[in-house]
Amino acid sequence: MSNTLIIYSTVDGQTKAICEQIKKINQEQNATVTMASVDEADKLGLAQFDKILVAASIRYGKHRPELYQFINRHHAVLNAKQNAFFTVNVVARKPEKNTPETNPYMKKFLELSLWQPQQLAVFAGKIDYPKYRLFDKVMIRFIMWMTKGPTDTSGTFEFTDWNKVDEFGRAFAER
Repeated sequence: MSNTLIIYSTVDGQTKAICEQIKKINQEQNATVTMASVDEADKLGLAQFDKILVAASIRYGKHRPELYQFINRHHAVLNAKQNAFFTVNVVARKPEKNTPETNPYMKKFLELSLWQPQQLAVFAGKIDYPKYRLFDKVMIRFIMWMTKGPTDTSGTFEFTDWNKVDEFGRAFAER
């Protein structure tokens, strides 16, 4: 039985929802799982955990600065544990950009990060126009128009492949 920590950095909640699913899968494999935001994780004492998963979303082409600050502070502990990382972004809705090797945000993360995770994944995110403030709604709609994505601001569009999430969760649980 492993003691697992899942750390998430999310803007709109889809990354947290994916982490909840992975938490459930790991608990089914008899792991004790703690889940915390990147802001809360500093208080937990990472050394007590056997396995650590970090998950982060993209907004306007970047991971949040707090993600890199956390990794810079804790990369030695992360490297000493069984570990994994996944990123969530809408670019991953395109088949040619939905793997760690082909996703531009994963590639950028690996270039900038002091930590090189053992297990990687990329998941497509969700666009929830009704939930966004006006500025975000306009900006995201413009980005979607440029990239041939959905532009109907009355709609919610989920691109997450939950089967792929389940596969990743099982693989992480078995590590």
